[in-house]
Amino acid sequence: MRILIVEDEKKLCELIARALKAERFAVDEATDGNQGGLLADSYEYDLIILDLMLPGMGGAEILRRIRLKNQQVPILILTAQDATDEKVRNFEAGADDYLTKPFAFAELVIRVKALLRRGPVTRASVLRVGDLEVDRLSQHVKRAGKKIELTPKEYALLEYLAANPGRVFSRTMIIEHVWDQSFEGLTNIVDVYVRHLRSKVDDPFPTKLIRTVRGVGYGLGESVDS
Repeated sequence: MRILIVEDEKKLCELIARALKAERFAVDEATDGNQGGLLADSYEYDLIILDLMLPGMGGAEILRRIRLKNQQVPILILTAQDATDEKVRNFEAGADDYLTKPFAFAELVIRVKALLRRGPVTRASVLRVGDLEVDRLSQHVKRAGKKIELTPKEYALLEYLAANPGRVFSRTMIIEHVWDQSFEGLTNIVDVYVRHLRSKVDDPFPTKLIRTVRGVGYGLGESVDS
């Protein structure tokens, strides 16, 4: 899953990103409102963490613009302002949760996971494709009851495909959800990780779930044309 952080305190932004990357999320960072608004417009994020007091475009304006285009992406507001009327205004504008500074990073991670689970896009805690099970809470993967050990990026790629069984994703779409900005243009890395996944998820089993659609990309599930 890919998360956008829009926070002008650079050190805080870096610490939030580090905490989320430790939980296997892909993270993009913006330290001013104009950059944050541009990223929010350019990519499809699974969740956005948004500070209100930003140089350039303010957080409230970014929130308004996002909601004009996208009613689904969960948005967590970060701010030093804790007045009730301020919270009400932002909830009415489309915020999904609100965290007042200073905060514990453990609480931030818990709130992020809670928002992802309850989002309008299906957030079943266990994804099942054939005899494959991907547990989003524990991040454990099993096939035919056998536990499969994956690296963080292998898990993120498999979870993305398993959340959309039967759908085919281009390499660019996969990059945008599983990796952060630093990997833009390096779409061949997707092929490398698909090979890694196949060696663990498919090769030991008679039924193959990971499919390649020539000229298009990759999908998961027997219904995907190979």
